[in-house]
Amino acid sequence: MQIIGHRGARGEAPENTLGGFQYIHDLGIRGVEFDVRQLKDGELVVMHDDNFLRTTGIDQNLYDCTSTELEPYNQAHIWMDWDRQITPTLRQSLHIMRDFNHLEVEVKAVETMADAEKLVLALEQQLKGFENTAVITSFDLKIHQALQQIESKFKRGLLIEEDIQEKAIEQTLQLGCGRIGWMNRLASDQIIQATLQAQLAVSVWTVNDLKRAKQLRDLGIDGLITDFPKLMLQHFS
Repeated sequence: MQIIGHRGARGEAPENTLGGFQYIHDLGIRGVEFDVRQLKDGELVVMHDDNFLRTTGIDQNLYDCTSTELEPYNQAHIWMDWDRQITPTLRQSLHIMRDFNHLEVEVKAVETMADAEKLVLALEQQLKGFENTAVITSFDLKIHQALQQIESKFKRGLLIEEDIQEKAIEQTLQLGCGRIGWMNRLASDQIIQATLQAQLAVSVWTVNDLKRAKQLRDLGIDGLITDFPKLMLQHFS
């Protein structure tokens, strides 16, 4: 079971930041999950929300910004002992991840198929060199369909947060994905076993409880996505 830092190390460092990615790198962890969105000038940035309010304290829609307008927003706003952290581009983030062995690149939902097609073309370009380590994940079927259309060389994973049980496995196989990312509360023993029997890799998110992590390890999951990678590393290294 690989320990995968959720948004870098969301419980231990500012999420989706260069500082957070460097933090898990320095711990010796080589698995990471992070979120990707595309700005109106085409640049790909790493940010979970589509508004800066929760992480920076400033109420501003991300999609109204270009890549040259990110400087005012401090992603370490609530982290008193951290230096200022800007919203990183995907290019900047990947520079820290060159020697990681597992990247779960979550593409956030888009409005139209045209948006999906534009985003995945940019993503494919920027992920060159990471074909052996990156898995492109998304809840959004448009993203998966766009990746299928361009015959993406990257592994893909379908993210599941609705209780559709084995229908999720069927859908994952139909989309040509090799992985399911199960929301923790949906990841019953039975459904994990069924997923593994379908020869799909399994990640579970977000797991912050040690007892639950041990249970999932014993079930044979591939990736444990956690806000507290340092804590998990101490117990599952």
